[in-house]
Amino acid sequence: MTERMHQYDARTVDLVFDYMRERLQYDPVPLDHPGDRERLGQALEGLLNAHGNDPADVLKLYDHELSRAVISADSPRYLSFIPCAPTKAALLFDMVVSCASLQGISWLEAAGAIAAENQVLRLIADRAGLPQTAGGCFVSGGSAGNLSALVVARDTARHRLGLAPGARMRIAVSDQTHSSVTNTLNIIGVEKLVVPTEGHRLTGAALRAALDADTSGIPVIGVVGTAGTTNAGIVDDLAGIAEVARERELWFHVDGAYGGAGLFAPSVRARYDGIEHADSFVVDPHKWLFAPFDCAALIYRHPRLAKGVHTQDASYLDVLHTGDDEEWNPTDYAYHLTRRARGLPLWFSLAVHGTDAYTEAVEAGLTLARETAELIRSAYPDLELVLDPVLSSVVFRRRGWAAEDYYAWSRQLLADQTGFVTPTGWEGEVVARFAFLHPGTTTDMVREILDTMH
Repeated sequence: MTERMHQYDARTVDLVFDYMRERLQYDPVPLDHPGDRERLGQALEGLLNAHGNDPADVLKLYDHELSRAVISADSPRYLSFIPCAPTKAALLFDMVVSCASLQGISWLEAAGAIAAENQVLRLIADRAGLPQTAGGCFVSGGSAGNLSALVVARDTARHRLGLAPGARMRIAVSDQTHSSVTNTLNIIGVEKLVVPTEGHRLTGAALRAALDADTSGIPVIGVVGTAGTTNAGIVDDLAGIAEVARERELWFHVDGAYGGAGLFAPSVRARYDGIEHADSFVVDPHKWLFAPFDCAALIYRHPRLAKGVHTQDASYLDVLHTGDDEEWNPTDYAYHLTRRARGLPLWFSLAVHGTDAYTEAVEAGLTLARETAELIRSAYPDLELVLDPVLSSVVFRRRGWAAEDYYAWSRQLLADQTGFVTPTGWEGEVVARFAFLHPGTTTDMVREILDTMH
């Protein structure tokens, strides 16, 4: 049995490949439905047993029961949260990465993979205007990137200011900063200085005013700017924040998990002015750069600072730390040790399709958001924009509706497979929201959804 577990099984390979080939050919990908706990429990009961099961039966169970109880984030009708629309090239190469069992922590073990990943990181850093010395690694998502970067901000400031471990310090955030940043600060023992926003956008002027008004004596050691809020796609005043950060010697971190992909779109590139001054920057290619889950790019202005914080010391790891500057160990730039080479599917897709295709795809989401806003203004008198779209999110309301109306509408949309559109909150009010990302989402699909809001 032990030997058989690791043998090549042609039948299983054929079964899985046939399934994957069929899945890749879906056009469009169906939404499917939320799962029913009792039904799933019955389907899975007894499956993990001492003797195993026929692979055809297990795959059939997955296809008929499990996969259909998962709402497909790569459907062009998935317009909630932040969707995922990986290219077919990226999905296929993700299988290659998995088959290769790459241990992507070190140059010694995976120099080829890391060189390719670093090529993509360089491309993103160039779009942000960061210097040639910039670098980092791929992590699992924006939460992991924010955590890794702000640990470096904390420890760098602690060393610079001569603070003892456990000394109180704060990082400035806005009242719109992503929840993962708050979670990070709780984990690393750093307090928040919450800067109020005007129009949901953090500005340099507001940051300066908050710092000037602060009399607590607790040092503020950094600031987090957002390049595309998840709810409404608002980009902070990155240039103004950067100016204050330089004046006050604050670490400037930019969370661009969703919106950072707009760096590839000429129509909105000016909104990101100031990002070139960031000390650290996160963008999730598994969102708007069409990579599979889970893939986030974490880039530092001065990677040596991150290396000084994150390098793990252990006798068995000494072989990785030779002092050779040509070697690049991704494990030195985030809190992780073991990691898969999750940047390779993006690298393959970029190499296959070219950067112009990525620009066109990002611009498609921006264009659809603008067209939808105009559609709401001109063709649906019962609907009202909450604000003009900044990136590819559209927040709007249906006049006369209460919260329960939005939730009932959302459930019916999904039940009918018309769309997956969940309500959101805006200044204490429940409203509707589209998140456009998939290049296959059409104006006709949007009309079909808006027509149901009668």
